[in-house]
Amino acid sequence: MGIVAGLDSSSESTRIVVCDADTGAVIRQGYAPHPVEKGPEADPQAWLMSLGEAAGNGLLEGVQAIGVSAQQGGLVALDVEGDPVRPALVGNDKRAQSSAADLVDALGGRAAWAQAVGAVPQAQHPVTKLRWLARNEPAQAARVAEVMQPHDWLAWQLLGRPARRTTDRGGASTTGYWSAASGAYRPDLVELALGHQVRLPEVLGPSGTAGFTPEGLLISAGTGETMAAAFGLGVGVGDAVVSLGASGSVFAIHEEALADPSGTITSFADATGRHLPVVHTTNAVRVLRGTAEMLGTDLAGLSELALQSSPGAYGMVMLPYLEGERTPHLPHTAGSLHGMRRESMKPEHLARAAVEGMLCGLADALDVLRGRGVAVRRVFLLGAAAELGAVQVAAPGLFGAQVVVPQPAEYAALGAARQAAWAWQVAHAGGEGGAAYPEPPRWPAAASQVFEPGDELPVWQAVRQQYVAVRDETHPGAFQP
Repeated sequence: MGIVAGLDSSSESTRIVVCDADTGAVIRQGYAPHPVEKGPEADPQAWLMSLGEAAGNGLLEGVQAIGVSAQQGGLVALDVEGDPVRPALVGNDKRAQSSAADLVDALGGRAAWAQAVGAVPQAQHPVTKLRWLARNEPAQAARVAEVMQPHDWLAWQLLGRPARRTTDRGGASTTGYWSAASGAYRPDLVELALGHQVRLPEVLGPSGTAGFTPEGLLISAGTGETMAAAFGLGVGVGDAVVSLGASGSVFAIHEEALADPSGTITSFADATGRHLPVVHTTNAVRVLRGTAEMLGTDLAGLSELALQSSPGAYGMVMLPYLEGERTPHLPHTAGSLHGMRRESMKPEHLARAAVEGMLCGLADALDVLRGRGVAVRRVFLLGAAAELGAVQVAAPGLFGAQVVVPQPAEYAALGAARQAAWAWQVAHAGGEGGAAYPEPPRWPAAASQVFEPGDELPVWQAVRQQYVAVRDETHPGAFQP
């Protein structure tokens, strides 16, 4: 069929992969850093400059279609001429935390937001950033005529700033003013946040086309980084993805949107026409790093120590709520260590308790999804900590599922490239890329290591039960999957 490209504009860099459209084989790659962002703001022009640098030396020669993925939670506010009224607001902007609380109250509580758009406003949501803008920069807010997210804006720039503005279901579902359940915008929520209506991008289907460049290059719908990475990994129904950053996230592919009155589940759309319910934890690898520092070692050393212990850490249980916690909702609590005895007070047992505590906290997030009928047969484990031996030994049993650790790759960029191949296929087959989505191109699954719960599953179930007992005794009623 030809050659396609996927570009991923993250908070730190632009990465481009050029792939064979039929097989997904990577032909060549490009990379360029972004300027160091000063806090939660960024100049969108810097993303374009980075893109141009990454695509240098003829990287895109022969490419027929491009897909764009980019950081989620970004707000590019434009005036009537289509120019930014101020630098883009990006990331988890802590300045906007009070604005999130204002919005929750203004609509009547967390349940009202979950019912409306499948998500309760947090500092990272564009709807919250609009509220912050209206409250803190009213003159700039009054100039806002339309809003985009980073991947929308980049695709629009690649197309030469046409009259048509587009986005996709995945990106739209992260805004806080589009519902994955209904597939529609809530303009009233934009007005609630900003004080007036604005132009919003047209939401394309997963195989839709945003347009063609003057040179005839197809630009697909694009999507957010999480959705692109899931598509690049090739996950489907029955798969969950656990991402190990300083904080953690657990998401799965599901056939329907999940409205959660508590707001624990955020109901996103994926890049294929399905849904992507997400549960966040505040604490993941920060638990391991903190324990490693306490023990005078690094993550690899912590893993080696933990492997010298045994399942259950000689009875020690760590509740890993070092920065408070979102799941369960304990924002003002602290972590704690339970079950200490003289024989258990050794570095290897503390290391093991940290690994097990972190994974049990993420297993709680998995249980929230399972409790809503989400099938979890395989768990994809992402992040540098997924390579640690102690994590790989404990995760299958504590999660109660096969664990897949993919080899490091540019999965968001690969997902964007796969989307481009899909849109190219549909466009040249005469399809519209609308309501009826044909199957995406079948690219090989990510090369991975696979770990099974094995014969020790009952042992790990006992470890998990011990954690649950300590959690419920310490914080009664806090966790309700």
